[in-house]
Amino acid sequence: MSELHELPALTLRDALARGDVSAREVTDHFLRRIDVLNPDLGSFITITHDDALRAADHADRLHSSGVALGPLHGVPLAHKDLTDVAGVRTTLGTAALDHAVAEKDAPLASILRRSGAISLGKTQVPEFGLSCYSENSIAPPARNPLDRRLSPAGSSGGSAAAVAARMIPFAPGTDGGGSIRIPAAATGLVGLKPNRGRVPSGSGQADLGQLVVAGPLAHSAADAGLLLDALVQEPNYRPTSAASRYPGSFLEAALRAEGRFRIGVSTASPFSGAMDISLDSAATDALHSGIQVLQRAGHDVVDTDLTYDRRYHDAFQLVWTAGLATAPIPDERESRLTDITRVLRRRAMGRTAAELAGAVDVLRQFEQDTIQQYSRYDMILTPAVAMTPRPIGWYTDADGDTDYARQCRYSPYTSMVNVCGLPAVTVPTLRLPDGLSMSVQLIGRPGEEAQLLAVTAQIEALG
Repeated sequence: MSELHELPALTLRDALARGDVSAREVTDHFLRRIDVLNPDLGSFITITHDDALRAADHADRLHSSGVALGPLHGVPLAHKDLTDVAGVRTTLGTAALDHAVAEKDAPLASILRRSGAISLGKTQVPEFGLSCYSENSIAPPARNPLDRRLSPAGSSGGSAAAVAARMIPFAPGTDGGGSIRIPAAATGLVGLKPNRGRVPSGSGQADLGQLVVAGPLAHSAADAGLLLDALVQEPNYRPTSAASRYPGSFLEAALRAEGRFRIGVSTASPFSGAMDISLDSAATDALHSGIQVLQRAGHDVVDTDLTYDRRYHDAFQLVWTAGLATAPIPDERESRLTDITRVLRRRAMGRTAAELAGAVDVLRQFEQDTIQQYSRYDMILTPAVAMTPRPIGWYTDADGDTDYARQCRYSPYTSMVNVCGLPAVTVPTLRLPDGLSMSVQLIGRPGEEAQLLAVTAQIEALG
């Protein structure tokens, strides 16, 4: 019999629902695994042993009482340390602010608690979730379980490393420029960024650029669908939303794995207007492998001639970092910020309202123009990232501007999807001789996460 941590999240959920295993047994198993592995991997900033075991005991009492159980009854997971969880400190990955204990759950934690999931702690993030790596000044860096010298990327890097090392079965991430998809690609996971508005608690409407959305990090399309089904169950009070677009189950869509689509292939990046963007051999091989498996699955895979606005780089950086200008950081603590945060914050504070409005206008036009180009296809296929996972410290050994440019070169294909509000998924397609994993990205039509999960399942079956 497989050990509990080796089971897919769906299998574990079903075993818990049948009573084949107790929530206490499952929670204790994963906590002990975290205690063994986390010192070397740095996935967790905070491990909530006592809270998790109390929640597990409560879950077992519910099961014994015969009441209706939540869709994730007893399944362990963890939250990025950007998300408030009641009774647990939130660090935001920064040394510049006091780490307050949250009085109540953030909406994302609340909906997953109501689904029956049990949080085991808070995972490592870059400062304020700004970067595509998971290193900060308050805790050891998150490390890639495939090679501990390398980064699991970010900003959901601690969560991705925890899932990849099977310290938890799956995890919610948040994605404002690739923060689910990039670490999934670095660690060999499925990472799904839902459509803007699909997940009410991560609606993409709480930040200026409407960029951020919550979604799953998982080992398979089915597990990602299971978690997404739970995430969309929150009452929706947003005026623009994809919540009514797909009436079925995302898990069922992944299990059916149906559909044949016209898929356009592109290696064009909107960052090419500002810097040289090139693919290393592993990224190129992963893309070719993805094309081959999609063709074997019966899809019509064709080349594209996509083009992007050359103003994108400056406009995205301005809008993405605008919130730093109003961050409540005391002057005497600014020196505690990481180099990249300090550089981007000072730049954001120097922008005028007219410059900010102009950047938003550029991105809104970019969204319209890009979706119009994409509409000639059912999906767009790109590399997930342009390079193999980067070494720990590769970004932070440089000044802030060089750090940012390196991030753009490593992940030049993800942030444009957030600007457009579209769903996208990164899927492993290549295992390198040294054990590292490389992936492709599939970008769907508006509201078509179910199609992305179905194709992901096809790639898993044929890869």
